[in-house]
Amino acid sequence: MADYRNWKPEDIWGEIRSGKIDYPTAGMCGGYAQANLVILPKNYAEDFKEFAKRNPKPCPVLEIIEGSPAVHDMGEGANIVTDIPRYFIYKDGVKVDEVTDASEYWQDDFVGFLIGCSFSFEEALLQAGIDVRHISMGCNVPMYKTNIECEKAGVFEGPLVCSMRPMKPEDARTAAEITGRYPNVHGAPVHMGDPAQIGIKDVNKPDYGDAVEIREGEIPVFWACGVTPQAAVERAKPPIVITHAPGHMFITNVKNTELNDYLEAKKKSGK
Repeated sequence: MADYRNWKPEDIWGEIRSGKIDYPTAGMCGGYAQANLVILPKNYAEDFKEFAKRNPKPCPVLEIIEGSPAVHDMGEGANIVTDIPRYFIYKDGVKVDEVTDASEYWQDDFVGFLIGCSFSFEEALLQAGIDVRHISMGCNVPMYKTNIECEKAGVFEGPLVCSMRPMKPEDARTAAEITGRYPNVHGAPVHMGDPAQIGIKDVNKPDYGDAVEIREGEIPVFWACGVTPQAAVERAKPPIVITHAPGHMFITNVKNTELNDYLEAKKKSGK
């Protein structure tokens, strides 16, 4: 596998479009924010927008895309149905397809939501000398449905999904401090320690992604995850929804260090 850490997002989009990249994006394009994706029919968009507003920890919205699948704020020149390595297609709440190009499913009345991703803060953890296990193991991050219920909005409700990174307790405290500075990409952890306390029966059997090694003296640390909408889609059962495949993100061309200020300025401008 090529080393894409120092590539520019625009170059990665081209590699994805050509089919050369169809695997998880963790560690790619160091310094640039990554995003989860939900695309759904317009008549479901207002409910979903409210769901995201009421559940900002798992669903921090970076950009809403309408009219065409062209990205603007998070990557002018990119396309949300061709520039993500792998997509899930849901019909009536059931996953029916997995594709590397979702163009054939796009409809004119669709609305796309790019949602902040914890891959964005991992660079800061690595710089602090904290091992990010799924990156060092070369696999996808483990993700779990929990017993924490999201706040309902319209037809959307469901469990909070969390991603997990194991680390020593002292590293976990440092990680909590670091990630707390990134509210638009899930922020600080929601739980540290015993997985059973948040309804996870077996930490070695994630609902999405891959299991990772938890070494002696380490504890599992859980962050809210942008796969949460997929669990809500399963309950709401819209006729059709396109999402990213867990771990296969859209890489924005906005730097992690600039993302929060950019979004805050956008809110103030009312755009």
